[in-house]
Amino acid sequence: MKINGIGLNNVNPYNQTKRTAQTNKAGQSFADKLEISSAAKEMKVATEYTDARAERVQKLKAQIQSGEYKVDAKKVAADMLKYYRF
Repeated sequence: MKINGIGLNNVNPYNQTKRTAQTNKAGQSFADKLEISSAAKEMKVATEYTDARAERVQKLKAQIQSGEYKVDAKKVAADMLKYYRF
């Protein structure tokens, strides 16, 4: 069975939905805006701590390589218990 639609060949949805470009009203200028979210602001604060953390890591590496770094086993065990209990 062959079905031929009546008038379907003349339908073009793109021709029916024409948009006109918005023109700039006199006296208005478009400027770019930048809005920084609160999450991004918090991330900026976190990067300030990374410098101090990197310095601390370098000191710990030096202590480990020289053999001066000692691990407090009781403190490690207490922290592990805190982590897994909560």
